[in-house]
Amino acid sequence: MTKQSLIKGTIILTVAAFITKLLGFGNGIMLANILGPEGVGLMMMAMPIIGLLFTLTTLGLPLAIAKLVAEAEIRGDKLRVKKILIISLTTIILLSIVIMIGAFFCANFLSGILLTDKRAYYSFLAVIPMVPIIAISAVIKGYFRGKQNMTPIASSQVFEQVITIGFIFILVKWLIPYGIEFAAAGAVLGSVIGEIFSLLYILLLFKWEKDKRFTLRHSFIKHARNGKGVFRDLLKTGLPTTGDGIILSIIGMAMPVLITQSLALAGVETAIATKQFGILLGYAAPLILLPGFITHSLSVPLVPAISEAHEKNDHMLIHKSIQQAIWVGLIVGVPWTIIIYLFAEPLTTLIYKSPEAAIFVKIMAPFFLLHYFHAPLQAALIGLGKAKAVMLNNLVSSVITLPIIFFLTSNPTFGIKGVAIAMNVGVVLGTLLHFSTISRLIGFHLNLMEFVKVILSGIIMGCGGLIMYRFVGNTNTLIQLGFTLTCSLLIYLIFLTSFKSTALKG
Repeated sequence: MTKQSLIKGTIILTVAAFITKLLGFGNGIMLANILGPEGVGLMMMAMPIIGLLFTLTTLGLPLAIAKLVAEAEIRGDKLRVKKILIISLTTIILLSIVIMIGAFFCANFLSGILLTDKRAYYSFLAVIPMVPIIAISAVIKGYFRGKQNMTPIASSQVFEQVITIGFIFILVKWLIPYGIEFAAAGAVLGSVIGEIFSLLYILLLFKWEKDKRFTLRHSFIKHARNGKGVFRDLLKTGLPTTGDGIILSIIGMAMPVLITQSLALAGVETAIATKQFGILLGYAAPLILLPGFITHSLSVPLVPAISEAHEKNDHMLIHKSIQQAIWVGLIVGVPWTIIIYLFAEPLTTLIYKSPEAAIFVKIMAPFFLLHYFHAPLQAALIGLGKAKAVMLNNLVSSVITLPIIFFLTSNPTFGIKGVAIAMNVGVVLGTLLHFSTISRLIGFHLNLMEFVKVILSGIIMGCGGLIMYRFVGNTNTLIQLGFTLTCSLLIYLIFLTSFKSTALKG
């Protein structure tokens, strides 16, 4: 199995994520046109539940697997790698069966508590079968991450998305005559089918690419029984990650309830609240975070890379890896933030036929620039063995965010805009806490002059983009935006290069 460098692994994942993101974005546009904001809102209410069920099932083991496998590889301990995989699979399979059965039996009760719109019940049911599929797949992906071989993960993502889009289209078209709630459930079910095919595919890759001497059949029970030490090591990283996942999942499930109840206090009806929720989280948020796949792709190999450097006590490599992650986030985040802020209305109108989503984009975009640093910083902390710090940082930002949502959203002056403002507070606070923790741990600091160069290049790009947009005039919107954005990005790269920014060199 070929080991890949941080940059090579990132490039492989970025290319796959780019393809996946484009396919997913096209899928989102299709769903927006077929289901409308109300149908998308029903989906968005049910989907956070999968996050909680997944977190409870995996116990944070996928990240722990990547970390421990990377450390075992440094020592050449093949037996430990085998034990890690066996213990993880045994734990996750047993947990997933229990949780899936429990979720089915408690579906009525849980949906009454977690779903503010009763029509989302069918989407909730469709989500449940996804739990064991994603969990087992996550273990195998964690193994590949630890081996620092990102090709199987990347190819499985693209394969899954292609299958998912096909089945979503078929199921939504088939179920839409029966009602929007069934069509939304069909979209979720399409994702489940995509996950099934993805799991089969990655299991096949695992069988082909693993070491010929590495077999799970032999002495499976023996390794499971004698793996107490490995299990403890897995939980040491996994449990804080689980705590963090539970916090984020609870926040994700609480938000629809809190938002709709707060909007009710502001005099907004449930159906309208569902529609507004869909516009904010189904339209505006994906547009804002569109290039986020790049920093996420960097974060995946960053955990084992930092773990390996930490195991070797190579402080220079740790600093270099984190610095690369920061620069990637900066170079990608600045131009996109400026573009979507300046052209929010034409973009949301062209993509979603929903110009009302533009106001949320404008409110959130400047602050969500920090989101491009959040995932890499979090991955670095986990790689350094500080998963507990990640959990505490995210807990603090979440505890502060929820009350702000309630107080602002229940005020008729803010309404749904209060949610966007509160989300800004959460992402800014969470990112700053992660950066502060890393700075204290390893003395990490940033070159502020490089930030100035990138941001100045972005501002010049924005001014040039506005001039281009007005110069093209009222032609076809797609042509006008396409020409403007292409010229804007060229201006950005020209000035970034002319300023001799070291960010371009990583």
